[in-house]
Amino acid sequence: MCVAQILPPMARETPPTLSHTVQVFFFSLHLLLIKNHYLCAMIITFADKKFQKIVNDDRKMAKEFGRCRSKKLRIRLIQLQDAITLEDVRHLSGNYHELSGDRKGQWACDLDQPYRLIFEPHERPIPTNEQGQYIWIKILGVEIIEIVNYHKEK
Repeated sequence: MCVAQILPPMARETPPTLSHTVQVFFFSLHLLLIKNHYLCAMIITFADKKFQKIVNDDRKMAKEFGRCRSKKLRIRLIQLQDAITLEDVRHLSGNYHELSGDRKGQWACDLDQPYRLIFEPHERPIPTNEQGQYIWIKILGVEIIEIVNYHKEK
């Protein structure tokens, strides 16, 4: 799990040196400096240990899902991993979208048609505004549930 590091007040008031700036630049490959706070990249977990094991091994993933779906799955996981909040992937390729009906509270993104990667936010309750709409920018982590053709379920 990633832990946010907050700089002490004294460090925030001191202008950074060039050396410090270069260090921060390289350190921010996985962290983002916003308003003097370090924020972690999105936390990704898996509901199923077997699925996690497959996803972490390219050969097993290609054998289980085929080359095309494996490639798309890897891209979607990298997109999620590189995001700070769910809002960061909202308009990327992959058609990230909220689900409704019996899947309300879950999100999906496209893999190879008609398959989708299904995930849920870690936040409980899921942050909503006054109109009941989910606030994507407040979702900081997701749990990968499954790959499914949910249109076939009906």
